[in-house]
Amino acid sequence: MQILTKEGIALAYKDSGTNYPAIVLVHGWGCDHTVFAAQEKFFGNTHRVITVDLRGHGESDAPEGSYTMAEFADDLAWLCHKLSLVKPVLVGHSMGGNVLLELAARYPDTPDALILIDSVLFPSQTLLNTLRPLAEALTGPGYLEAYRMAMSSLFLSADDEEKKTSLISYIPRAPQHVLLSSFIHHLMDYDPASAASGCHVPIAYLGATVPLADLFYFKGLTPQLMVGQTLGSGHFSPVFVPDQIHAMIVDFMKVYVQ
Repeated sequence: MQILTKEGIALAYKDSGTNYPAIVLVHGWGCDHTVFAAQEKFFGNTHRVITVDLRGHGESDAPEGSYTMAEFADDLAWLCHKLSLVKPVLVGHSMGGNVLLELAARYPDTPDALILIDSVLFPSQTLLNTLRPLAEALTGPGYLEAYRMAMSSLFLSADDEEKKTSLISYIPRAPQHVLLSSFIHHLMDYDPASAASGCHVPIAYLGATVPLADLFYFKGLTPQLMVGQTLGSGHFSPVFVPDQIHAMIVDFMKVYVQ
């Protein structure tokens, strides 16, 4: 991993490939850049690919403080500027998609397009109520087990057992204070409406089998939204059905990316 330091905070990333447009891959809650290993390899043959460890995750520094979508978005926009990325395509899995919406609204000149993969957006009150015990568990000594159980619930029986075991064994890649703060700030206390309304670039949402977003409401705020869905995979579709993810990203970019 390479490092850039922003205001004393080390932010880790990998920069591979040489062609344009550049693609930036942004992982989800408690994960790191390795979730996108298949995409890094696939797109590295034809694009400049940047994979990141968000602040508090993986090999990036994890200072005390609040881990908000705005903070992550500021870091990512800064990183794009430092790496001289001109109109990159931004791809975010899970919480990474929330970060990208914030970035597009706050820094409209930075991205060329966004692709969100199974991000939780405009969750129902029922879903929020089911998440409250997890938020409480993340404050206690059993937070690691609580996190891993929550992640396990997002798998499908069709997901490869060996890959499931490997994925759960290495996550979370973030300390307790980061997991708790980023969970609250991307799920419990987060309203993406203003970020969605402020996003004016081409955008795709690639959902999985179990819906995690109110796409009807989302499209009302972001009329240019395009929607796709993977088959035979749970939440971690970039890991379990990478060929489907690759095909949808390629098709989207052919039409919407200059």
